[in-house]
Amino acid sequence: MRDQEQAELRMLVARLRHEHEDYDVAINAMIQTGCDQLRIQRMKKKKLVIKDKITNIEDQIIPDIIA
Repeated sequence: MRDQEQAELRMLVARLRHEHEDYDVAINAMIQTGCDQLRIQRMKKKKLVIKDKITNIEDQIIPDIIA
């Protein structure tokens, strides 16, 4: 993988982590205000999708090395 591609993927991971944190803050605020549980579950599902994307991209950047 080229250095430029790797740098772009790292930038994408940083943005996704920030978005993941934003969802976490929003979910906590929704819980505090007693928001509808269905809306909270939907937000949690979106947060999980973002976490999966982060994991997949990190696996591309740092592939597993079998010793």
